[in-house]
Order: sequence, then C-alpha cells, then structure tokens
Amino acid sequence: MFKKLLIANRGEISRRIGAVARGMGLKTVAVYSDADADLPFVKEADEAVRIGPAPAKDSYLNVAAILDAARQTGADAVHPGYGFLSENAEFAQACTAAGITFVGPPPESMLRMKDKSQARKLVQAAGVPVVPGSRDVVPDVASALAEAERIGYPVLCKAAGGGGGIGMAAAKDPAELEKVFRQCTDRAKAAFGREGVYLERYFPAPRHIEVQILGDHHGHLIHGLERECSIQRRHQKVVEEAPSPLFAGGLHADVAQRMFAAAVAAAKAFGYANAGTVEFLYSDGEFYFIEMNARLQVEHPVTELTTGLDLIGWQLRIASGEKLTVRQEDVKRRGAALEFRIYAEDPVKFFPSPGPLKVYQPPTGEGVRLDSGYAEGNTVTPNYDPMIAKLIISGATREEAIARAKTALENFRIEGIKTNIPLHLRIVQDPAFAAGQLDTRFLENHAKPPKP
Repeated sequence: MFKKLLIANRGEISRRIGAVARGMGLKTVAVYSDADADLPFVKEADEAVRIGPAPAKDSYLNVAAILDAARQTGADAVHPGYGFLSENAEFAQACTAAGITFVGPPPESMLRMKDKSQARKLVQAAGVPVVPGSRDVVPDVASALAEAERIGYPVLCKAAGGGGGIGMAAAKDPAELEKVFRQCTDRAKAAFGREGVYLERYFPAPRHIEVQILGDHHGHLIHGLERECSIQRRHQKVVEEAPSPLFAGGLHADVAQRMFAAAVAAAKAFGYANAGTVEFLYSDGEFYFIEMNARLQVEHPVTELTTGLDLIGWQLRIASGEKLTVRQEDVKRRGAALEFRIYAEDPVKFFPSPGPLKVYQPPTGEGVRLDSGYAEGNTVTPNYDPMIAKLIISGATREEAIARAKTALENFRIEGIKTNIPLHLRIVQDPAFAAGQLDTRFLENHAKPPKP
C-alpha cells in the first residue's frame, strides 16, 4: 500500500476520500484553488497545496500543477475523485510516468470507452445490447439524415467524446435533426475539443439504471448490484436510489440478472479494473447499454449503504495491487437508500444561487448521512458545479427511507442562498415517486411547484 495520497479534487468528494484514506492509515494531501482555500476539505487534509486561481482550467484541470504538488509533498498516489481529470487517460498516464499510482482503471481501458461509438462496437461484440444507432461518428448533415432514416425517428444526437449531458439533443424529424446536428457539433467542439457526434434511437421516457462494477488487476471482477438514476433535469441526475423500484422485492428478476451479466461483460470487454459503472436505459421490458463511466460515481453512497461495500477503500486497495476478496455471492442487498443532490440553485427556475452560507445546519437522525463540501460561514462561489452536499438516507425499506428523507429535508436549514431542497420535498411527497413510477421525464410531469 502507498503511504501518502493526493486527492485531485475538491468539496465533498475530496473530504470523503480523505476520511477513508486516513482511516486506512494513509497521509492525505489536498489541492485547492484560490476560491476554495477556506473549505473543510483543505483544513482536514494532513497537507494542502495551492494549485492556482479559481478557474478549473488553471487549477483542478492543471495537470502540471497537480503533479508538481505530488512531487513537493512526496505523495505516491493520486485519487482523481469524479469530474475534472477523473476520466482523463492522459492524466493517468502522466501519473504513472511520474512514478505515482493513479487510483482508477488502466489508461488503456479509459481510452477504449472514451469514444462512445468505439465503446458501442466493443460491447456489442461482447453480446451486450446497445441502443440502435450509428456504428461510427456521423461526419455531416447528409450522413446524419441517412442514418436517422435507418434508425427511425425520434433520434438522439450525442457528442462522441462527451458526457454529463453536454452536446446532446433529440430530433423528431429531418428538419429538427439538421438544426440539432449543428448545435451538438458546435457544443462538442467547444466542450471536448472534437466535433464528432453519433446518433441513437431516442426513447421518450425510459428508466436510467446503472450497475456498479468492481475489479482488481488479477482478473477478478464483480458487480455491486444496481442504482436507479431516472430523476434527472437536462440529463443531470437529481435523485438516485438503490435498489431500483423496478427490481425491488425480486421483481423482474430475469431482467436484473441479464443486466448484471451484461454489465460484467461490458467491463471485461474494456479490460476494466477498479471501481466503475455501466449505465443502461430500460424501456418496455428491454435494456440497452449507454456507456461505462471510468470512475467513482457521485451516487456511490447508496450502493455502499445497501451492500456494505467500501467502494473507496477497495479503490485504494486495488490500486495498490491487492486482490479483491469480495466474491460475487457475497454481494447482497440490505435495505434501501436514497441520495438527494443539494444544489445552490433556485428550486423553481434552477438558476445558480452562489453566496455565503449564513446558516448551515444539516439534519441528523437514524439513517441520515451527509457528504458535504461546505460548513457554515463558507461561501459558495460560481466557479464550479453548484452541488454543496449529498443527503443520503437509508432505511430497512424504501418506504422507511422516504419517510426519513421527508423529515431530514424539512429539518435541513440553509440561509444566505437558495437551494433545491423544496424540489426534493416535492419529489418525496409525489404519489408517482412513492409508487416507484420513475422515468427520465419525471420532473416534466411530476413534483411541480405550486402555482403563485
């Protein structure tokens, strides 16, 4: 095992990784931008190094500054968290070249899955069902129109090198496809430095279900069951839970087992090791591979709480060369858990709401866990993702977890900024949510704010 871990991230995930690492006897190094100098993750680390001004490109995406901080402090491993450099194969290779262990999958695996159209071909060859779509990147409007006729409308236009819902739009007919093709191409170039897009069949209201993967460098790879992430806004997850209501209590067991087998097959096709997630769409009794994420997910706590798997702990052990000792038959579901992403944003118009946390009093109680990036008196700046905390609620049943969530959300006091807590309260009190009737358009049809 390495001795000192540099965490190349910020906020709640830096705190969480740091706490797990220190619990395993490791020393931790935080890196921070000028905007984050006073945040808890900086103060809690054994050492902290400033890596640049507020803009992410000058700090948390600054590979040279991060590697220099590792050299300065003698860190012999780097954990990238999620976002920023977490799925950057070049960063992983740069760590290795500098003699530093990268806590994540092999760079070759990351490269295989980064180009979405190439990833589709790999998993298809492994027998994994994929959303009907173009086999290759679509170079121009004429090709896009021809592919769309073959696939069938509506279609989804997606950036081949992207993620996080960026460079993605649906088209219901040829005229709309011409428009969104140009939009997606422009956004892909601006966000990812490449213009390539591909087309997929568009499902109007599918469920979004993902499977946790964990594997070592000795050929042992398992799944950690599923999470449901259907409640989204603009392709960004808002609430996640485990188990999926679709599979709870043994429902659709045949579909669940086929999905788990497909997730493991996809991970093996990529030559995967460490923690990762295979994402699927589910519609009308069938599921389809979307992508594999080569990192820890924001929503990993709902898996930890319902399986007992210490995902970050295993990430560190696997990266150090240890064997994964958890057998597939050891992974069993216990209870239910929900995660609510607490954002600094207007709960109706969804505009960002940066500012000082004049009051920040999180709830406590049975089954309540908070992974927070901030403390009372800190300022939420507009420089990064507006998530300030993750409220994770567990219970013996989904019904108990929902009841606890309602109480916890009602008792979460934040003043000085607006947050999306009112949205979460509308969700947990919505009859469709209670019934587990979820899809990716849930927020378009449910949990509406009261009319003024």
